[in-house]
Amino acid sequence: MITNKASTVSLTAMTTFFSASLVAALFSANISMAAEPYDADRYGPQEPIIWATPTKAIFTHTTHTMDAGLACDSCHEDIFPMEQGGTAKNGDFTMKSFKEGKYCGTCHDGSTAFESSTQCGSCHFAPEAPIVFTSPVKAVAFDHSIHLQKGKVACETCHKEVFAMKKGSIEGAEQPGLTAGDKRKHLEQLHNKYCGTCHDSSQAFGYLTRCTVCHIGAKGYDAQQSSSLKKDKDTGKNNH
Repeated sequence: MITNKASTVSLTAMTTFFSASLVAALFSANISMAAEPYDADRYGPQEPIIWATPTKAIFTHTTHTMDAGLACDSCHEDIFPMEQGGTAKNGDFTMKSFKEGKYCGTCHDGSTAFESSTQCGSCHFAPEAPIVFTSPVKAVAFDHSIHLQKGKVACETCHKEVFAMKKGSIEGAEQPGLTAGDKRKHLEQLHNKYCGTCHDSSQAFGYLTRCTVCHIGAKGYDAQQSSSLKKDKDTGKNNH
């Protein structure tokens, strides 16, 4: 009995020792891995690249190299020049080019990776401030956040078929010189073509109801402009 007890004590001690050794080894390995410096030559720049033109967009190398397992030469130099700003110089870094299989569209074709005209929020930024249209009527406000966050509407729901992703495209639909009756008819056609795609009293409230949700009018526009100027002025003071 004494021998068995001694053996049990010895076995317990050995188990405790090896367990402690294993924990120490794993802890040491984790510290070593955490201390390992980021390899920019292997994974590309660690900080995201943000384009301002032709529209604001973001690209992260690490998502493609560390997460997806791509090598630098998967894209450089055949698809993207390694030179900073080299792609922008070509003048065709657009969604149209992606659709034709150029640049991001080489992989983002719906087969190798998600199609370039989907999952817009992966790369693009929705405007934070409401957009205020002053033409063809003054003034109409549109807030992206209401549709994206509350309505859970994806960017491509509107920007693939309904609205062109180009500033001023709606204002260009104005037809000056129309009679009051013809202008009303023209505006009704615009409502049906754009917002009325969803605001048809079935998917969302009808565009002929709850008008003041969007139509803030000249007074609302002037008030908003005054508020924006005051905000900019206050921000300027705080930055000095």
